[in-house]
Amino acid sequence: MNGSKKLSDEEKQEMLKDAKNFERSRAFNAARILSDQGSLDDYIEFLSENIPFFNVIPTKRITTNSKL
Repeated sequence: MNGSKKLSDEEKQEMLKDAKNFERSRAFNAARILSDQGSLDDYIEFLSENIPFFNVIPTKRITTNSKL
């Protein structure tokens, strides 16, 4: 398990509807192209600007497998 939340059936249907919508497809594609043009500095700046909006609580994880 990767810790990701499972999508509900309603969320899955919304994603499929988005995928079939031509205008939404164009918007996602434009956003992807724009994000591909950014540099590592742009990405770090984006993360730094948005950190205050997230309440991050670290969890303690004990691992026995130290392989990469």
